[in-house]
Amino acid sequence: GYKYGVPLDADLVFDVRFLPNPFYVEELKHLTGESSKVSKYVLSKKLAKDFLKKFFGFIDFLLPKYISENKTYLTIAIGCTGGKHRSVVIVKELEKHLDSKDYRINVIHRDINKE
Repeated sequence: GYKYGVPLDADLVFDVRFLPNPFYVEELKHLTGESSKVSKYVLSKKLAKDFLKKFFGFIDFLLPKYISENKTYLTIAIGCTGGKHRSVVIVKELEKHLDSKDYRINVIHRDINKE
């Protein structure tokens, strides 16, 4: 969540606050991006689909470049306002994408449990 600050150890930081915010939908407000309702809300938007296509293409381009430079790990931070909804959904999608390409992944939702 940007309101808690950008992670200092991030190599790449992506801001997804341009996506519609489930926080302003009463039935979604108290859920997180781990909920299928929140995920469906975010991913049903054309903007999210377009972003993921371009984002995955960019990541697919970058990761082999980092590997060829002998970088043994890469920290990718994805943020939204509170770190509970949009960023969690996008991280879950990125995790699925990278897993399908056999990358080792460690996911931490830093702010998902903050009030």
